[in-house]
Amino acid sequence: MSKMEVKTSLLDGMIGVGDMVLLEPLTEESFINNLKKRFDHNEIYTYIGSVVISMNPYKNLPIYTPDKVEEYRNRNFYELSPHIYALSDEAYRSLRDQDKDQCILITGESGAGKTEASKLVMSYVAAVCGKGQEVNKVKEQLLQSNPVLEAFGNAKTVRNDNSSRFGKYMDIEFDFKGDPIGGVISNYLLEKSRVVKQPRGERNFHIFYQLLSGASEDTLKKLKLDRDFSKYNYLSLDSATVNGLDDAANFRTVRNAMQIVGFMEDEVQSVLELVAAVLKLGNIEFKPESRTNGFDESRVKDKNDLKEMCELLGIDQSVLERAFSFRTVEARSDKVATTLNVAQAYYARDALAKNLYSRLFSWLVNRINESIKAQTKTRKKVMGVLDIYGFEIFEDNSFEQFIINYCNEKLQQIFIELTLREEQEEYIREGIEWTNIEYFNNAIICDLIENNQNGILAMLDEECLRPGTVTDETFLDKLNTICAEHLHFESRQSKNSKFLTDHTLPHNCFRIQHYAGKVLYRVEGFVDKNNDLLYRDLSQAMYKANHSIMRALFPDGNPAKINLKRPPTAGFQFRASVATLMKNLQTKNPNYIRCIKPNDKKSAHIFTDSLVCHQARYLGLMENVRVRRAGYAFRQPYELCLLRYKMMCKQTWPHWSGPAREGVEVLLSNLAVSPEEYSYGRSKVFIRNPRTLFFLEEKRRSCLEDLATLIQKIYRGWKCRTHFLLLKKSQVVVAAWYRRYAQQKKYQKIKSATLVMQSFIRGWKARKILRELKYQKRCEEAATTIAAFWHGTQARNELRRLKEEARNKRAVTVIWAAWLGTKARRELKRLKEEARRKHAVAVIWGYWLGLKVRREYRKFFRAHAGRKIYEFTIQRIIQKYFLGLKKTMPSMSPVDKTWPVRSYQFLDGTHKELRRIFHLWRCKKYRSQFTQEKKAIYEEKLQASEIFKDKKALYPSSVSQPFKGDYLEINKNPKYQKLNSMVEEKILLADVVNKINRANGKGAPRLFLLTKNNFVLADQKTGQVKASVPLPDLSSVSVSTQTDGFFALKLKEGTTSAAKGDFLLSSDHLIEIITKLQRTGAAAAGRDHINVDISDEFLVQFKQDKVCVKFIQSGLKNGSSAACKRKNNRLLEVSVPSP
Repeated sequence: MSKMEVKTSLLDGMIGVGDMVLLEPLTEESFINNLKKRFDHNEIYTYIGSVVISMNPYKNLPIYTPDKVEEYRNRNFYELSPHIYALSDEAYRSLRDQDKDQCILITGESGAGKTEASKLVMSYVAAVCGKGQEVNKVKEQLLQSNPVLEAFGNAKTVRNDNSSRFGKYMDIEFDFKGDPIGGVISNYLLEKSRVVKQPRGERNFHIFYQLLSGASEDTLKKLKLDRDFSKYNYLSLDSATVNGLDDAANFRTVRNAMQIVGFMEDEVQSVLELVAAVLKLGNIEFKPESRTNGFDESRVKDKNDLKEMCELLGIDQSVLERAFSFRTVEARSDKVATTLNVAQAYYARDALAKNLYSRLFSWLVNRINESIKAQTKTRKKVMGVLDIYGFEIFEDNSFEQFIINYCNEKLQQIFIELTLREEQEEYIREGIEWTNIEYFNNAIICDLIENNQNGILAMLDEECLRPGTVTDETFLDKLNTICAEHLHFESRQSKNSKFLTDHTLPHNCFRIQHYAGKVLYRVEGFVDKNNDLLYRDLSQAMYKANHSIMRALFPDGNPAKINLKRPPTAGFQFRASVATLMKNLQTKNPNYIRCIKPNDKKSAHIFTDSLVCHQARYLGLMENVRVRRAGYAFRQPYELCLLRYKMMCKQTWPHWSGPAREGVEVLLSNLAVSPEEYSYGRSKVFIRNPRTLFFLEEKRRSCLEDLATLIQKIYRGWKCRTHFLLLKKSQVVVAAWYRRYAQQKKYQKIKSATLVMQSFIRGWKARKILRELKYQKRCEEAATTIAAFWHGTQARNELRRLKEEARNKRAVTVIWAAWLGTKARRELKRLKEEARRKHAVAVIWGYWLGLKVRREYRKFFRAHAGRKIYEFTIQRIIQKYFLGLKKTMPSMSPVDKTWPVRSYQFLDGTHKELRRIFHLWRCKKYRSQFTQEKKAIYEEKLQASEIFKDKKALYPSSVSQPFKGDYLEINKNPKYQKLNSMVEEKILLADVVNKINRANGKGAPRLFLLTKNNFVLADQKTGQVKASVPLPDLSSVSVSTQTDGFFALKLKEGTTSAAKGDFLLSSDHLIEIITKLQRTGAAAAGRDHINVDISDEFLVQFKQDKVCVKFIQSGLKNGSSAACKRKNNRLLEVSVPSP
């Protein structure tokens, strides 16, 4: 049997019923019992047709391994047991092969496992799509966006330790091959009220605890924070630490994920500063201060936290302090400043904290979108993943629950419509008669909420915009007036008399009958939460902050763009977002995952029937099954049906040679199945009742048992026959091998005897020949020995004669040498004696002359002899010193540092002064040889030394290279005559440089021309001028400290030249270019100098975006050149060879 035939099925080894459509009988009790039975056996996934029900197991299961991924890869949806991988694979293959955009809708209440389900879908798609460096980078960025959003958007609640407090919809974009190329994330309704207040047993957003637990001491010091949670009013203490959550490790994960997604280091620091500012904001407290008009004015109690917050954000402390005490109300041209009391100040503080965090979260989403967006503009295939709140029914339901349930009503509406449409399209496609299905249409509930005139959201917006006193009670009164007769609206104070005595309905509440059940909403806070008001004074104070991203967060605070219109309400914004989402979903093929939480204790193996039943009701699962079963409960292609059930009919077993449909018709007619129970489509057979399917399965099991017995019988017979034939064949083989063995033994004996005889004969012959050879050799050796003795005797006699003759000659030589030595010693003795006599006469004569001189001149030198002798001696020494200095004078080169050694210590000062005078004299001589042109070159070399010496590694190699200036010979080269005529001023420098492209990091050759007032970039081939920049517009130049030739020319903001951004160039003559720019630019701009920034990391402005250029040392050889590579949208990395 081939591999393709050995397939498991949804119906094989089934625990309970794998597809609820096949559940019989279909009741709520049997539905829950089936889920429980499968949950007890760790079967957490169940189908409702193409919908996946996912139970949270609260433990790790071995069903997400790489082997499981390969098992479900490219398999039919119903081919294997239910799994989230089956739905993911079906959606991905439909997108890749059929070019259909897909969306996966994941719903369920908090703690049901929605976030984990979305991660599993994304990880599966990442595992089965293509490979490659760019593809893997995109996949990694898409996957790493989850930890960042979880840190800032998830929190610990009583139901879930990692609860998503926002709705997320991600569009993953694929190319024509099915490889991911980017994505777009949309967020909905962040629960920003959690920033300032958390229910008992819950925490604030994860990032606050991760920052305080995982940041280094140096980081906390920069952010002015302390690790102690109790020092911050916005952090609840009863659940600050959560079992199983390592905040410190998660903080490191978030930092790494932000780096992978593409956040720059300064952006990460700015985000952390804003998080720290929110914590500091919660510690600001107010006190009342009486004024002369009798009203109380709020004042900040302790200004230390306010001061630290202002330092983090770069805000003037007095501006923010005033914004907490006064509010400016503008009406056309009038401005009125009103004081805030303590309660209003606390409201303003909390509103600022909520807005600051909410806008930071939206900025993060936009920043991630910027990094993961597709770089190509070709048509893309899209798979959307929606992870959003499920239906919420709490004891105390407010505005947030109302908005969330409205979103779920819309999702239920589109779910029913798309499910019915899919069912109807399949029936039409297969040619099956379609019958209308009765179901509850919740459009009436959606209309109650979103109607533009009489809808609850429209009335809430109208109440918020109405002048006069507006309270939650006036809003409820309006609802009671307009919605009283609506079938799905209930209120104690409405005109409908049947609710007047309903004590389960408080006076300050209203009730809506949703598709999932009735929900009681407390009207308190509806107006404030819908207004979502932030005082303009606070937004303007934030806009004035000297912080890198604050202006982007508070554009409404720009004084130049004051808009007196009220901002759109929270309800209006959310309704618009939901409408956009619904429109987006309707363009895609939907896939549903319904997540269910089995218990409230977050424990494995506990199944709470009432809780699961409650979730099944508000998720509309029973409604889904009924819609699916309203037509035909089961459908299957003819080929697969015949392959599964062909053993139940003799005509189709074991092989059917005709068309598959005819085989199925023969099969069903042979089984006597009622024609009302099935219908034939174009490619599938449709079975109406699950009982018919179970009958076929039972019949198949019985046939399989009979077939197993038959196969066993045939196998045993085949095995016995095979064994007999093997024994027979073995006997023949053994006999043949034995006969062969006996003949081989006989042959070996004969061969051995023959070899022995041959060896004896050959040995006898060899010994005979050996004896003859030995005799012949002894004769030859005897003659040789006799001759040798004779020649030896003759040689010894001759040697004795020669030795005697040599002894006689040596005796004569020795006697003659002795005689000559005696004569020489006698002569030497005589000469020495004569020399001693002459020396004695000279000494006596010298003493006598000295005595005569002293006697004659004693009268003249008796008083001043010592001084005269001293002065004479000194004069002689100085004369000798100068004559010696003349002979040992060093060369005339100014760089020669040699100087003769002084002979006497008392001449030390003179020695040094002469050395200094000589050096000055030869320097003057050397300078007198310079022309004006050569002098200018040396001045440029001197200025280059001041700029680059000991700062840039490239400088030492440039010292010996002369500054040529015109490397292109532009005045002589006819190729550049047109360009030379276009430049009116004298060209000081002309060279070829490479202009770096931000998109890919590659360089394009350009001509760089420098004149007294401008620098020009022109095309190398055509000579066309690409850019001409006045030197006064040049603000600074940036280079690295390494041996590369890259430099950035930064232009002043606001100038005409800066419209296209800065220039990033590379050149082989970097030192000369920047030196001439420094000299010429400073003169043209009337400045002392142009700033040259030497750093291995600097920012370059490309049009509207700033890109970081980072220099790293690579393992390249020294002969290689530096290479520039684009890492992401905001980083260019230059690899410089190691020195």
